[in-house]
Amino acid sequence: MNAKRQRDSENAEKGKKRNKREERAELSALLEDEDVKRGVKEAWSQRAQYSHGDLELDCHPFPHLLIRNFIQGDSFTENLQRELLDLNFHEKSNDLYKFNQSDDLKKRKEPHITGLRAALFGLFRSWLGEVLGVELEPIVDVSCAKYQYTDVLLCHDDELEGRRVAFILYLVPPWESSDGGTLDLFSTDDHFQPHSVVKSLVPSWNTLILFEVSPVSFHQETLLLEWLNPLYLDVDYQSQVQQEFEDSSEIQLKNFLKEEKFKEVSEALRLTDVQWTKQGPPNRRCYEVASLESFPQCVSACWELLCSEAFFLLLSNFTGLRLHYLSPSDEDEEEEKDQEDEEEGEATGSSGDTPSANKNNKEPSTPVCVGELRRWAHGDYTLLHDGDASKAEYALDLLLPLSCPDWQTEFGGFTSYIANEEDEELLMVYPEENSLALVYRDKETLKFVKHINHRSSTLPIGDSCRRAVYDFSFVYYE
Repeated sequence: MNAKRQRDSENAEKGKKRNKREERAELSALLEDEDVKRGVKEAWSQRAQYSHGDLELDCHPFPHLLIRNFIQGDSFTENLQRELLDLNFHEKSNDLYKFNQSDDLKKRKEPHITGLRAALFGLFRSWLGEVLGVELEPIVDVSCAKYQYTDVLLCHDDELEGRRVAFILYLVPPWESSDGGTLDLFSTDDHFQPHSVVKSLVPSWNTLILFEVSPVSFHQETLLLEWLNPLYLDVDYQSQVQQEFEDSSEIQLKNFLKEEKFKEVSEALRLTDVQWTKQGPPNRRCYEVASLESFPQCVSACWELLCSEAFFLLLSNFTGLRLHYLSPSDEDEEEEKDQEDEEEGEATGSSGDTPSANKNNKEPSTPVCVGELRRWAHGDYTLLHDGDASKAEYALDLLLPLSCPDWQTEFGGFTSYIANEEDEELLMVYPEENSLALVYRDKETLKFVKHINHRSSTLPIGDSCRRAVYDFSFVYYE
């Protein structure tokens, strides 16, 4: 009996510890204002400015939201700060940053930390999901960073796999820009690399700043939605495409562009005065290439789509190739597994909280592609050349034909792939309306376009550009 009473007493004491009181965090009343929610959602989707009281949304240089007085009540924030400063901090230092960081706060039992966590995981996460129009995971990664004199965090992005939103809640004393520690927002150049600081946000007490994390700009994501058949944006279908591509190193994606977009581009090429230049010499090639400066607007937009970083990432999903430095690779998966093995048993989320600009200490490289918009007529072709084999590279070829309905095998005009110093054809890709062809070739594979030997209503007679066959031809490099 005595032993049982002792065990019961111990269990009761443990229960008291487990049920340690949680202080409720009351977030800004703006988050429960339906008019504000609609205003933020509409402005965010349109990349417009919006403000209401303590809330400000700005989209330059990229969308970011600021909410002052994020937590109601000075008592809560002061006690929260006190609990955070009592945590154990670990120094984080490398070429990119130097500061002190706590362990992940998901398992902390302090009453005010617990209350903040509940508010972030509950009301705030739900509000964000509605405003951004995305379904967010139920778990929020959250830790505390402590910056002291000489500490620094240099230019970086917050891109990590699965991350959609990054936020900072400042609990700082009265602060001036001359004190340092500003949140500097960078513009980007034509290759989407950081260029210069265009806005600096000064830390202030109880102020939350958030921004959407994306490997590409919103404009590029919009391009995909605007131009592509929705089937090819489905993640599960992308996995099926990748499986088929990995089995054969080639695939044709039919009805790739939205029908109305495909027709718009096709008609613009037939009816608009595009500047074409004959390609030679005749012992190498014979076809025409369009001048980029003379593209009609819709054709220029299609070209932008095929060159965009969003499209590089999409092609990476289709093929499993690492065409963009943000796309996953086998090496990344192995390193991630090794890191998980090393950290097994540790209750820390620091790897998910560390900025990713210099992940694995590798410098991100700009995605590379080259392309042409070509026009084909009776008698056009390309030929193999003795020097082609020495210049061959591992690459992904893309072809998107236009204005070639009911193309027949005997017409020629197909792209033929052969092994170096071999006559047997490995693959023939025939022109097909709005069918995106992807072919991966190694250094031993060469290609040429078979002589077009047929005149029909789809091919030009004389100099008429109304009966031509066109294609976008791109090469993407890992």
